[in-house]
Amino acid sequence: MEQFIKDLIMLWATVDPVGTLALFTGLTAHLSPAGRRKTAVKATVYAFLILLSALVLGQLILKVMGIQLISLQLAGGLILFLFGLQMIFTNPEKGGGQQEPGHELAVFPLAVPSIASPGAIMAVILLSDNRVYTFPEQAVTAVALIIILLITCGFMLMAGRIFRVIGHNGSAIIIRVVGMILAALSVQLVMTAIGVQGWSRQ
Repeated sequence: MEQFIKDLIMLWATVDPVGTLALFTGLTAHLSPAGRRKTAVKATVYAFLILLSALVLGQLILKVMGIQLISLQLAGGLILFLFGLQMIFTNPEKGGGQQEPGHELAVFPLAVPSIASPGAIMAVILLSDNRVYTFPEQAVTAVALIIILLITCGFMLMAGRIFRVIGHNGSAIIIRVVGMILAALSVQLVMTAIGVQGWSRQ
């Protein structure tokens, strides 16, 4: 139970269901209620497949490719920073939040990098370290992941009611605030990666 609670807290912090709700509300303001529900479910499924793959194969893939977790953290921070800038400076009334041609909103930016964020991917890889955790303990992590994703999906399914309250102006404010938060988080990821790397050389 102690490990389960710890996993829940870590996954809640890295998946961030509340932050995902704010992003989802702003990006899907132009969709119909049915479209928002479909996007929410698909984004959750895509994120689950990505995080489950990281849970099962993450360490093996990184080891085969010779990639360190610090490198993944640095790359994820840079990607989040660019995405945060796009959210801040894009005008929602002129297409902000619209999905790009050939891309699906449920995949980018909802499933990645919002729900299956670099932090969430790193978290499930660390929590499934074969050198530290047994198979039953990794199964507990998988259960915690499913619970957090179900909560995230539930929040997104309630976005229609939230949007009726805040309106277009509210969604525009939310998307810019979340953009600022993502930009700050990305800087924190990069600084942490650089700091750990610098420390390891000493």
